[in-house]
Amino acid sequence: MQFVTYGINHNTAPISIRENIAFNAEVLPAALASLKQQPYVVEAVILSTCNRTEIYCYIDDDCQQLINKWLHEFHQQTEDSLNEHLYCHQGNEAMRHLLRVACGLDSMVLGESQILGQIKTAYSDALNAETLGKMLGRLFQHAFTVAKQVRTDTAIGDSPVSVAFAAVSLAKQIFSNLADSTALLIGAGETIELVARHLHDNGVGRIIIANRTIERAHDLAKQLDGYAISLSEMPNHLAEADIVITSTASQLPILGKGTVERALKQRKRRPIFMVDIAVPRDIEPEVGNLEDIYLYCVDDLHGIIKENLQSRREAAVQAEEIIDNQVEHFVGWLRTQDAVPVIRAIRERAEFESEYLLEKAKKRLDQGLPVEAILEDLARTLTNKLLHEPSRQLRQSGFETDNNLIEAARSLFNIKDLP
Repeated sequence: MQFVTYGINHNTAPISIRENIAFNAEVLPAALASLKQQPYVVEAVILSTCNRTEIYCYIDDDCQQLINKWLHEFHQQTEDSLNEHLYCHQGNEAMRHLLRVACGLDSMVLGESQILGQIKTAYSDALNAETLGKMLGRLFQHAFTVAKQVRTDTAIGDSPVSVAFAAVSLAKQIFSNLADSTALLIGAGETIELVARHLHDNGVGRIIIANRTIERAHDLAKQLDGYAISLSEMPNHLAEADIVITSTASQLPILGKGTVERALKQRKRRPIFMVDIAVPRDIEPEVGNLEDIYLYCVDDLHGIIKENLQSRREAAVQAEEIIDNQVEHFVGWLRTQDAVPVIRAIRERAEFESEYLLEKAKKRLDQGLPVEAILEDLARTLTNKLLHEPSRQLRQSGFETDNNLIEAARSLFNIKDLP
């Protein structure tokens, strides 16, 4: 038996290929059931995100090619058409791959944490589908623990590496308590939505969303307990904002120096932190010359992101070392599983002998025989019973001049010094 992983990700295939073999929530239970029905699959987990589809299995040896065949057939792909995009990891490498994925080391954005939640969802889906057993279950639990250790012991997730996250991180540096701040977000596209969610998660006091299409602004504001306004209303609310982050598709600036000056007068010179993520820019560059205005453009954020990516790369080296150690730790646990049936058999034999002799001793007590004599006989007989076969095997080993068993016995019973 061995672990095996078949997968495809953003590094090996474009989205036009990845979308063809994605498992959405509706089809996933049926896919897990179908995979588990394959005679060679003992346990299975399927991880499917926008950037990757991976199948983790515990299978009979030398059957990994059959997973490739199943994947093609399930998604009705021409035989072997995906092979140039697929990767396969076996044994220790399959374990290492899962740990690297869980820690964000195999992600498009190095060190991102979202993937760990997606792996936990895949784990739960497999648990619900009854395709998860002792071996994969233990491996995934180990991956969760290692991911937590990497987050704790390295700086892999400390530095922002997305424009949205970098903008919010700057805001947190300038305003010690975001709960006392009002954020005005201009636009309602993907970047602004990410900014809004980061601000909301960091406890910003109030969010105002201004957009040319008021319905879109309402939709986003409703999700985040925010307040929606039209773009034409934005100048009237500018004085309320401690934080202004803008990302629209406008070809001309929508915030000029005069509008910002009027807002500053109303705020009685309380500063405003501004981030212009748009290209072309939404805020006139001259605004940055005003006192009490902290204006950053997308190039400023890219500089921060570049520095932080380097920091994450350095942390990733530490993370790889942790993962290597933890793979060895898990392999050690796997090796102990070979001893479990033997330990169980030894215990069962010892329990059988002790129960038999105990019942025999109780009958002798009922006959009124001396207690001390009965206890001494019980201890002597049990000792002889338990050690008879090991002693016989050791004597035979010595007779045959085979010292391996003798050395193993010394190690097993922790016998260091002999007379």
